[in-house]
Amino acid sequence: MLPETDMIRQVIVVEGKSDIARVRMAVDADLIATGGFSIRKETLDRIRSAYEKRGIIILTDPDGPGERIRRRLSLLFPNALHAFVPKKEASLPHDVGIEDASPESIRKALSTLRLFYQEDSEVFTIKDLFDAGLAGKENSAQQRADVGALLGIGYGNGKQFVKRLNHYGITREEWDKAIGLSREVP
Repeated sequence: MLPETDMIRQVIVVEGKSDIARVRMAVDADLIATGGFSIRKETLDRIRSAYEKRGIIILTDPDGPGERIRRRLSLLFPNALHAFVPKKEASLPHDVGIEDASPESIRKALSTLRLFYQEDSEVFTIKDLFDAGLAGKENSAQQRADVGALLGIGYGNGKQFVKRLNHYGITREEWDKAIGLSREVP
């Protein structure tokens, strides 16, 4: 877990000004807001400069638009680190976003950073999800969300989840531990 007084060296990239305010409640860090998917050239230049000088952490909302922004930034900045706040920890009745997450959830997400590996890996397959009950069962979506939160890779449907397991360099040891922990939670 990140101590509250430690300054994060990398620049955290979020979607909006409300996200910046919420992240600042959780950690001491420099932040840049994308302003949505149509990121202005000036903003991309600031992100590129931060990426080259200090590194960046991508922390987007756990929803469709947030994932599209994350994918776009991943292509532009392949060595960026990724942090994921689980959807259930960033949701209000009519809103989902980093601005709705607790400072503790944000600190937890920032303590489990992942690097997106561009090369394809075949460590995990859809069979692994079926074998673990993360696909093909009534509560599979919730199980994937729980395991994704434990692994720090966020949520995805079955196909996306396998891709994340492989692209974020999850090991069999990490997988086994997360599956075991997810079964302990009622």
